Amino acid sequence: MSNDITVERIAAFSIGDTGGNPAGVALLAQMPAVSDMQRVAAEIGFSETVFAVPENDGWRARYFSPESEVPFCGHATIALGAALARHSGDGTYPLFLNEANITVEGHREGDIFKAALQSPPTYSKVADPDLVDRSLALLGYDRADLDSAIPPAFANGGANHLILMLNSRERLAEMNYDLDQGRKLMNDAGLVTILLGYAESPQSFHTRNPFASGGVLEDPATGAATAALAGYLRDLNWPHAGRIEIVQGQDMGCASQLVASFTDQIGSSIKVSGAARLMAASE
Repeated sequence: MSNDITVERIAAFSIGDTGGNPAGVALLAQMPAVSDMQRVAAEIGFSETVFAVPENDGWRARYFSPESEVPFCGHATIALGAALARHSGDGTYPLFLNEANITVEGHREGDIFKAALQSPPTYSKVADPDLVDRSLALLGYDRADLDSAIPPAFANGGANHLILMLNSRERLAEMNYDLDQGRKLMNDAGLVTILLGYAESPQSFHTRNPFASGGVLEDPATGAATAALAGYLRDLNWPHAGRIEIVQGQDMGCASQLVASFTDQIGSSIKVSGAARLMAASE
């Protein structure tokens, strides 16, 4: 581990003092070289590490998985909001990303932090049928497993995701795939993750997120994919009532809770919020 880059370990979208998706957060005076950030992210080993430096009235932020840089990461942004609240006080902080400008707010509630991000603009389109078939086969499903009310879609709320909604919670729990095959499929298709989901009700969802493009079998909480899903549901005229709640990571023993709030304006930013906790040294 590099001695000149200090990384905090924060679990985003936690439930109390458990669960959540671990992220590395490095608050720095100057942005390191890309090679150094990639090396540190690989050494940390979390699905994402965010590097942030002061810029104008906010922070310049870049996100790295163990294998590559990504344009946006929701759970690392929530972790960043917690770190900024911890070191600079409660507030709303502008963030300047590679491809968008967003904000994150953070405040402290005892030993727990609460944070919320405003995603980049959203958009969605019908998913390529061949990509859908290959993705289903990779993950152990076929078209009979799909929820006909929420068709497969390509969706973006800061990063590219394939949305595949299933018609059974039990089948969602059975997801399994080969990491190398998943990496090739996602990289070839330009996907950051595949969001697998099940609609328990119009406002309550269970999701799983294979993240092979970043060298991670599964992400326990994915804010960017949650923003993409919320934007897609809005495009679909789904009866969301402006808010959806997501439980993710349950099937991998790391339950996380995410909330997406949004208006009816097509393409507008999604507010994704949740709790965050400082991780113990043993985690």
